[in-house]
Amino acid sequence: MGRSRRPRPRKDPDRPNVNDEIRSRKVRVIRPDEEHEVVDIDRALEIARSYDLDLVEVAPKAKPPVCKVIDFGKFMYEKKKKEKEAKKKQHTVQVKELRFRPNTDDHDLEFKTRHARGFLEDGDKVKATVQFRGRDMLYTERGEELLLDLAEELSDVGEIESKPTMEGRRMIMMLSPTSKG
Repeated sequence: MGRSRRPRPRKDPDRPNVNDEIRSRKVRVIRPDEEHEVVDIDRALEIARSYDLDLVEVAPKAKPPVCKVIDFGKFMYEKKKKEKEAKKKQHTVQVKELRFRPNTDDHDLEFKTRHARGFLEDGDKVKATVQFRGRDMLYTERGEELLLDLAEELSDVGEIESKPTMEGRRMIMMLSPTSKG
């Protein structure tokens, strides 16, 4: 009866080769005391064992590949920690939409302008839309005036990315945060 062979789990491409996984005959070994030398792989593994640490391939594309004698678990922990920190500092820009009608009341306009100011200060873009229904189509210039007033009110924190344009029964304008330089 033949044994069924399970496929080997695929190695994570971000994970470097360690100890016996290193396929190169000669490698440049960097010891914990920062000394380095080019030796064959068996000697490199011996050096790693003498320090009771792992041989980790840090630059596989180099000629010869560069391997460091380090604690692999600690190395991966530090790497993941750095990636997490880098991800924390990233900010994805979102587009927040505000909708108006051509006859929007002044109080509502002020309220929505405050929201738009907050969005722009947080680094997000604002898509201001004036929705026209039925006879509102007669007041397209009122809608454009409303959007331009909004842009002027927010000129200290945002700038017009795209001027008001009609798309069907909507007039749309994009505002983006002013670049702080």
